[in-house]
Order: sequence, then C-alpha cells, then structure tokens
Amino acid sequence: MDETGPAGPLPYEGVWRFTAPAVDASVPQARHAVRDLLARQGVPVSDDVTQALLLIVSELVTNAVRHAAVVSPELAVEVAVGPEWVRVAVEDDHPYRPTALETDHGRTGGRGLLLVREITREAGGACDVAHTASGGKVIWAALPLKYTPRQDLPTG
Repeated sequence: MDETGPAGPLPYEGVWRFTAPAVDASVPQARHAVRDLLARQGVPVSDDVTQALLLIVSELVTNAVRHAAVVSPELAVEVAVGPEWVRVAVEDDHPYRPTALETDHGRTGGRGLLLVREITREAGGACDVAHTASGGKVIWAALPLKYTPRQDLPTG
C-alpha cells in the first residue's frame, strides 16, 4: 500500500445544495437545515463558527426573501465543506448585485450584508458576491472550521 499519495477527502467533506421558496418561513428552515447538516456530517466546526454560519445564512436568506422574491420566487442554499473551511452560499435569480451599506442609526434595516462581512472578517474568512450563468447572483461566505478571531495590529 502506497502511503505517499493523497489520502482522499475527509468523511465530512462535500457539497450540499437545497432550494426553498423565497418566503419568510424559509429563513429559519434554512438555518435549521444548515445546522442539522453540519451535525449529521460530523463536521468538526467550533461552536463560534457554527453560530457565525447560522447568522450568515439567516441574513443572506432574509435578503433574498426581501429583495429578490419578486424576480426570483425560489432561492438556493449551498454548503461546501473542505478539510479546514466551510462555505455557505445563497443564490437567487435577481440580477441586482447588492453592496454593504454603512451604518445608519436612523434605519431599521439594510445592514445585513455589512453584518455578514463583519462576521466573516472577524472569523478570518472571506465573502463575496458573484453573478451566476443564469443572470442572477450568489453571495457566499467561507469561514475556517476553527474560530480564530482576527486581531488587527495596533496603529500609531
């Protein structure tokens, strides 16, 4: 047996995708589905990363429901797990590519993408928005399995 070759994927690695209607009830359903998937697959993800992922999923699905449902009555949630990271993505068919709004204390909403970016940055991950081949968009966030808070260097 040759021990020098690649060991192959770990048991918890893979990509899972599910669709849901772009309605309010899909927000908690998507969050629970992601939580259950991580547990069922035995993904060695820290509690902090799990909570961050669930908040990200809630925000992204909420955004798709609130802002894309008119054009995209269905959304897709994808979870991809690698040896050291987990990625969640929400896709819809609306062509508008959102941008993170800055904090405006007079508004009660509109900061979901900003929150996603901050959570992702704090966990040492990455996020972005991309166009899909069908003309819609996918918003994704990838986090390391182990939470290691980013510490900015002091300035001055």
